[in-house]
Parts: sequence; structure tokens; C-alpha cells
Amino acid sequence: MFANASDIFLSAVLDRPVISQGGREFGKLHDLAMSPGDPLPVVHHILVKTGQGLRRVAWPELAVFNQVVVSLKGEPERLPDLSEPENEVLMRRDILDKQIVDVDGAKVVRVNDLKLALAQGNLCLAAVDVGFRGILRRLGYLRAWDMVGGALHRRLEPREIDWLLVQPLGDNLTQLTLTVTRDKLSDLHPADLANIIAQLPHQDVSAVVSSLDVEAAGEALGEMEPEDSSRVLSQLESEHAADVLEEMPPDEAADVLAELSDEKAQELLSHMDPEDAEKVQELLEHEDDTAGGLMNNEFLFVTPEAQVDDALRQVRLLGAEVDNVYYVYVLDPEERVLGVVSLKRLLLARGYMPVAEVMSRNLKTVHVDDSLEEVLELAVQYKLAAVPVLDDGEKMVGIVSADDIMEYFMPFALRWKQFKATRKF
Repeated sequence: MFANASDIFLSAVLDRPVISQGGREFGKLHDLAMSPGDPLPVVHHILVKTGQGLRRVAWPELAVFNQVVVSLKGEPERLPDLSEPENEVLMRRDILDKQIVDVDGAKVVRVNDLKLALAQGNLCLAAVDVGFRGILRRLGYLRAWDMVGGALHRRLEPREIDWLLVQPLGDNLTQLTLTVTRDKLSDLHPADLANIIAQLPHQDVSAVVSSLDVEAAGEALGEMEPEDSSRVLSQLESEHAADVLEEMPPDEAADVLAELSDEKAQELLSHMDPEDAEKVQELLEHEDDTAGGLMNNEFLFVTPEAQVDDALRQVRLLGAEVDNVYYVYVLDPEERVLGVVSLKRLLLARGYMPVAEVMSRNLKTVHVDDSLEEVLELAVQYKLAAVPVLDDGEKMVGIVSADDIMEYFMPFALRWKQFKATRKF
């Protein structure tokens, strides 16, 4: 009979004797092989270590499976000789002691044990134990620990993660990952996703990033330091890496490519959409510590003849593709900036009004070669969410957002704060 397996852990059955119907020991339980199930992976066969090597026994050939006894329905001599399946997935070999992604907790954790459950006659992989209880259980100290903890009223709480909320790592485990799990991973906040990618072992980065949709991957890499993002991209196929770069704002993509060799950067640019590649290439030509080096050359603009409704249509049409939608700039046919109108003012103005009547004309701008200190000074003094950037011909070529300015100067501010804390004046 199959006992209620809801409390069976892999560590409790590994290396247990496997006996025949007549009571003879056939060998030791060495591992459990899984195949995709609905929704949980199910045990397809077990691996038994015998004096002659490993034997694979199909799950239907088992009569009893619990933490005390594992027995066969018949005798070993009558068992069919199962060959090793291609891309076999084993609990002990492929998951136990390995790292996985906790999608719900947004972190990478180590698997200390695996929890099994019986469902409709099948043995399923239900959860992973990532806590200290799993370690104690494997060492044989859990019962004693619970007794001591019970006497002291300090119980060690379990830390188990439902299999539906984990992303296993490793190429041969992708078949066990549900679409819903990959969707949950893509739905994480980009900062959480970036943190997960940063924790991944080097050999698993490509598999996880490849399982994400390119938009989620681009947003996550945008949250990482450029040198870290460049290392991730280097592990991807060039065409996939280019797809990810296209989902990043041009300024962030340029920062990442700047960390790569010129040869690799040009290779990735050649795989990108020509229009996206041109925007990024333009930004690569500026020094990092200048307005041109930090600017984003995607921004919203209209002509002075446009009406408010025209400007709002432009926001709706392109807003999803532009990183900053605080302002709509008004440019003449030569791309010289005439004024700016905030999104708030557009929403409050009447739709038929010309944009020229509601725009602000006294616009504060910087040039591509201006220092970032000058950009910071303007942003702070005039409380700007973004500062327009002009080229030598006075054409508007981009904007530097206040967020990017803060991100650039924050490390200096923190170091200065730490310096002052160590000084006595």
C-alpha cells in the first residue's frame, strides 16, 4: 500500500532498502526520476543501486512506498529492463543541494530537501525545503531538535516553497517549469528580477534570462550596473542579446554596450533594429561624464501648429515606448526647441487650443558637452523632471532625467556623508 505521502521527504527514503515481494533486499533506493505532470512533476520511475549497478524500476511496479518500506509488487528477475531516458531528470542529482529561484520571495535559495505528496496514485514533487529543518532532517537531528525546541517553546518553523512558485535552474529542468511559473518570474518588479539574476550561478544565467520575455529581461538588466548587465548579455546568443537591448532605453543600452569590447558591441548593434541601433550608436559617441553621455534621445515632441488634442494623441501613441513622459517639447522644422508643456498642463487645457498658447517659452537647456554638475544645478534650481540637451547646432537631441542625475550623483553623496560622519569639526 502507499501510505499518505504528504509528510514524506526525499531525505527520508534515499538509501532505504528496496525489497521484493518475497522480502529479499533488491538494493538501495538511489534516486527518483520525474516527468512533467499536471500541475506537479510526477515520479516516473525509481533508480535502485544494486550489486550489479543501477536498475530503473517503473513506478507502477512498486507495492509500498513510504519512509519505512519501499517494496516491489513482484520479484526483481521479472522486472522489465528500463534503459536510461534522454534528458532524465532526477531529484537527488539535479535538484537536491542545488540553487533554485523562489519566484514568490524573489530570491535564489538552496534546496535542502524535497517534499513528496501522493495524488491520484502518483507520487508528486510538491515543495522544496529551503530551511534549517531540511538540513537537520538529513543529518538525523530533527527529532531531537524538535524535542528541545518544544521544551523551550522555541519551535523551528519550516521554510517550504510550493513547487509552483519555484524556477529550477539547469537546462534539463526546463521541461518541469510550468508556463505559469515563467509568467510569475516575468511579472516580478524589474529590481527584484535584477537581484535574482545577480545571485544566479554563472552557468544558469543564460537559461533563466532566456526563459523571460525580452521586455522583462530588458527592464531587469536596466536595473543592474552596466558592467553586470554586459556580463549577462555576453552569455546570450547575439540575436537574443540584441532583442533585449532593443527593449532597454537607448541611454541604458549604450551604457551596457560601452562595457563590452568594440568588436562585441558592434556585433550586437548589427543585430538590432537599424533605428534602435542608430539611437544607441549616437549616444556612444559622447563622454560618460557629460550631458550627452547621460541623456536619453527618446522624448515626446510636437510642432508649434499642433493642438492640445494632437499632443495628447502623441502621448498615447508613443508614451509606452518613451521612458519619460513628464513633458512634451515643441520643436520647429529644424528641430530647435521653442518651448515645453507639461503633461499636467496638457490635461487641463482645452483640446482645440494651440500648443504654442499653453507652452512655457523660457526653457532651461544644456549642451551635449556640458558637465553633469551643470545639469544637476539646473534640475535642482528649477525643479525639473528632465533637462533638454542641445547639440552644437542648437538642435534638441535628448533629455537628461532627474532620476538619472540622482542615480549618477547618489554614490558621491553617500561617500561624502560617510566621510563627514568620520570627521570631527
